[in-house]
Formats: sequence, C-alpha cells, structure tokens
Amino acid sequence: MPDLKPIMIDGTVYEVPAAMTILQACDMVGIEIPRFCYHERLSIAGNCRMCLVEVVGGPPKPTASCAQQVKDLRPGKDGQPPEVKTNSPMVKKARAGVMEFLLINHPLDCPICDQGGECDLQDQALAYGLSYSRYREPKRATEDLDLGPLVETHMNRCISCTRCVRFTTEIAGITQMGQTGRGEDSEITSYLNQTLSSNLQGNIIDLCPVGALVSKPYAYKGRPWELVKTDSIDVMDALGSSIRVDSKGREVMRILPRNHDGVNEEWLSDKARFVWDGLRRQRLDTPYVREGGRLRKATWTEALSVAARALRSGRVAGLVGDLAPTEAAFALKDLMARVGGTVECRVDGARLYTALRGGYAGNARIEDLATAKRIVIVGSNPRVEAPVLNARIRGAWLKGAEVTVIGETADLTYDYAHAGTDRAALDAFREGAAPSENAVVILGQGALREADGEAVLSHVLGIVEAMGAKLLVLHTAASRVGALDVGCVTEGGMPAAVEGAEVIWNLGADEIEIARDQNGGPFVIYQGSHGDRGAHRADLILPAAAWTEENGLFVNTEGRPQLSLRAGFAPGEAKENWAILRAVSGALGSAQPWDSLAQLRQAMVAAHPHLAEIDSVPANRLPHLAPRKMGEATFRNALRDYFLTNPIARASQVMGELSALEAQRNQTPRLAAE
Repeated sequence: MPDLKPIMIDGTVYEVPAAMTILQACDMVGIEIPRFCYHERLSIAGNCRMCLVEVVGGPPKPTASCAQQVKDLRPGKDGQPPEVKTNSPMVKKARAGVMEFLLINHPLDCPICDQGGECDLQDQALAYGLSYSRYREPKRATEDLDLGPLVETHMNRCISCTRCVRFTTEIAGITQMGQTGRGEDSEITSYLNQTLSSNLQGNIIDLCPVGALVSKPYAYKGRPWELVKTDSIDVMDALGSSIRVDSKGREVMRILPRNHDGVNEEWLSDKARFVWDGLRRQRLDTPYVREGGRLRKATWTEALSVAARALRSGRVAGLVGDLAPTEAAFALKDLMARVGGTVECRVDGARLYTALRGGYAGNARIEDLATAKRIVIVGSNPRVEAPVLNARIRGAWLKGAEVTVIGETADLTYDYAHAGTDRAALDAFREGAAPSENAVVILGQGALREADGEAVLSHVLGIVEAMGAKLLVLHTAASRVGALDVGCVTEGGMPAAVEGAEVIWNLGADEIEIARDQNGGPFVIYQGSHGDRGAHRADLILPAAAWTEENGLFVNTEGRPQLSLRAGFAPGEAKENWAILRAVSGALGSAQPWDSLAQLRQAMVAAHPHLAEIDSVPANRLPHLAPRKMGEATFRNALRDYFLTNPIARASQVMGELSALEAQRNQTPRLAAE
C-alpha cells in the first residue's frame, strides 16, 4: 500500500498517496485542473503555468500543481491537513493572466486550423481566459519545420509546452527535436532541419495541445464533429493496440490510439495511424473468374458455383493470411474439414510449437516489461516488428533494466549487450544463463523460420527455465495467434499443407508465392480485400471486407482476445469473410451450422472457451523441450520493409512514401562512407 497523506482540496479532506503531485491528487478526486505541458506519461516540465493553484500557508503566490508533491506540503498551524484551493480569486486571476500571455503571439487561425474542435487551448481560453487582450504590438513569427510526410507544422501556434520534445526524447528515443533560445526568442526546432526518424512520431500530433503539430495526410479532410467514431483494434502488427477509427460516410478518415495500459498505453505506431488511405485504394469489389489467362467479372452466383466445383475436384489446402479475423479462420478450417482438406496459418514457415498454447503465445504479458529487470531479445528487431512494444522496452531500460540481444544488431533506441548473431551464441548464452529477477525473454519470428526453428525454441525455453523468466513470443501477423488457437495447423507445417494440393483456398495470404508449372499449377481461390499478390495469382477472386468493415476477434501476441468493431461497409459487392465461407459451404451442399456471426462465435467459443475471455490474458503453461541440435545460420529478423508488409499497407501512398524515405535514409551513411 502506498503511503497516504490527508490533504484538503477546496474545503474537503481527502487521503491520497503522498508521492502524488497536487495535480494528480486533484485528478484522482475528480477536480479538474487545466494544463498544457503536463502529461502523465512524460517527465514534468512545469513551463506552461496553467495548472496554478493556491496553497494556503505557503508562498504568497500561486503554485504550479504539476511540480509540487503532496508530501512536501506543510500542515496547518494547528496540525490540520495542508489546504489547497483550485478556484480562489488568486487562482482565477493567475490563470487568466497565463492565458493572456499564451495568446499574445498566437495567430487567429481557429477557423482554418485542423485542431479546431479538439484544441485544448481553445477550450481553456473559453473556460479560463479573458474576453479581451491588452497586447497591441506585432505578433512574433517563426518558420515552419519540415518533419517529414506525416506531421505538418504551424509553429506560429506553438506555446512551447515541449510535449513533443519530451516524447521524442523519452519515449521514441530520438534526439532530432529540441528547444533553442530564451525568452521571446525561444522556439521548438529540429536538429539541422532533420526529418523525424521514428515509427512513433505521429503521437506528437495527439500530444500537441494546440494546432502547431497536425496530421499532414488528414489535413483539411474533415472536422471532428463530422466523424463517426468506432472503437477497434489495430492489425498492422501483432501487438493489438487499441484504436479509434474515425469515418466520414463510407470512408475511413483517420485512426487514433485509445488508452490501454496493458497493451499500448496511449501510443500508436505510424503504420497503424496513417495506413487508412490504403483502405480505399486497389480494392476488390466484385468477384472475378480467370478464363483464357485473363480475369473477367462474374456474379456471386457464378463465383460460388465455380468455388464449389473446384473444391470437389481434388485435394484442397486452405491458407490463413495475416489479417484474417479468428472467426474467418475457424470457418475456413470447418470448410476444409468438409472437403477433406488441410489448413495452415504459419504461411511464413515459422516452426511454432502448437501442442501447448504456451509454445506459441508464451506466458508473459506485455505489461510485464514495465517491471522487468532483465530483457533478452532473440532473433527480433522490436523497433520494426512492434514499435510500441519497443517503447515499453525502452521504458524498462530507462528504469535500469539490462537488455541483451542475440541476433542482428540495430538501433533499438536503447543500449544493449550484444551476445552474438548466430545459433552458437544462443547455445553459449543458454549454457551461462543464471536465475534473474523479473526477467522476460522475447522470441522473434525470425528465429523460428529456418529449418531448425523447433531446436531454436528448445534452447530459448532452456534459457527461460534457467533464468526463471517469462517468455513473450513476438509475432508479426495479427491473425496468427487466433488462427493457432482454433487449430489452423497441419502436421509438417506449410510445406506439408500445400504438397500435392490441386486447389488452394487463399484467405488473404498475400505474402506467399504459389508457383505455376507446365500444367498451370493448383487452382487458386483468393478471398481478400485488395488486388495484391494473392489476387494476381488467383483463378477465382472472392472480394472480402477489410478489418475495419466487419466485426471480428483478434488474439494479440501475448494471447489476449480482443474485438474489432465495424466502422463502415465494404465497397461494391464485397462481403464479410465469414459470410463468404458460409455461402460456399451452402453451394457445396454441406452448409455450415450458423447463419450469423453471433452463431459462428458461439460455435467457436464452445470449441475454444478461452476466446470468450475478451481483453484478458489466459495463463499459459510453457512446454518442456529437451535441447535439440541447431544449425549454424545467423539469425535474420522477420521484417525487412516495415511499411509494406501487407496488402493494405502496399496500397497506401503514405506507406509507399515512408518506405522510400526509409530506404534513402539507410543508404545515406553508406554513400557518405564511400
């Protein structure tokens, strides 16, 4: 229990943790204190002075509540609890004065500012400001910054709260932003006019309390009161960040993070935030059938007939892609069982151990990283594979955690000990592993994709056991854990699943190549949302909804089931994934026993009860595998181009621009060295 101390706020006595600041104590008891620079996940700056309160018996001037701890307050003269007033005449006058100073150089951009309707300065000027200004001199002007293709700057609006500087330095781990000058000459700027090189930079848009930093792709697209807001889950990586999808009509206009302390806190990766323009490009909106080597449009009746005929014609294999909801994976497995086929979700070739849930979902929670004293990363670059998770690792490192990496070296935004790059280094680390307090081992998919993936897993489990650590298996596909939960696996993995297959049902698996031979190769039925690699190889295309266009369940990398809610409707004749599979089973004459998503979920939960535990992480038991002989290869990370890993991202112009910029940035040091 924290040490509690009584404090009187506005005439009422409360008991609050002594380590809290006055501002936090007021928030805790439901008293609103205005603020601009303070943010609960950033260090305290105390430079906006908007949170001033009166401390009775203290200095004869207002006190910044964000920087004054309750334990430092002196009691009253007769031993009464220290008293704080948040709405006294002194406080009102001080806040009005601070607001007047903040508005001295602020331009009158409200009618055209993208922050309009969501602006803290606007709201607090109405609540605490004066109705006039005594300032008549010319306003100060500053040059706008070029921070890259994501963040648009209007630095005349900046009030120097330094939230952006503190976030990029403390959370994102980059040093391109800072504040120069003093007094009226102070300004926020970037080092040598550099653009930001972080996959988390979009979060400074949310943090900016005024319109100085706004979203460049979303600029002038809409106003907040025009948007329909839908809570959902991000699928651009396997972290399962909580998001809010804002749509206007049938189009998604922006994606924002929601707070979830157990997963993403309140941060969001740039890919998840800005990929929304890919939802409207290269969409499949009608069925297609390939005839004479060319695709032609078809009706759903014809497409279902062709699909049913193909499924009866030979050996069938089903493949589950990276963005498929768990209900669709469950329905595909059921459909494949009806035609005697196989189904596989490990399309990247990862040798995941599936006999026990702990073998592919681990037994650690993401929030365990906050208290970890030792973190070991094997075959992964979390800065690319899960940028928000990497920020949590950085947070643990800032608190003193030791980080060790076995695999490729990279700039992870924190210092780490590099134990080697190959299997021999992993074996040596296992031999020397000793018990460690609050240790977490993170196992990346890059370590499991070689032929000796199961042997690598056995050595990692040995490290976990020797250290008394927890295991977090870091997946790269949002659908992977859910598909594994419902049993979308084939003995022998991907090669065994497709070997000898005459028909392949491709459920959004665009990251694989299905070869053709002199006879044309297998007949491919592609079910997906975008005209990407899978559609180019398909003989039959069944247009499906994207993840924002249907309700679905996704299980994140730690094994937490989460619900994604529909924010709009699929274009044209595209249908929800589960409905397509249900319709095909009807055309086969072997209809699946559900006519709605609710009935499908009931069947799925009956077979796999833990999927009903929404937003909770079931306790998993790790398998015990005797160390097996590994190969001699070096570890290779799973992702090479973070921005172009799925069809939605590849359809996005913003992601394409970011990918080109990243490639150019990676080339620059080599050219300089040459």
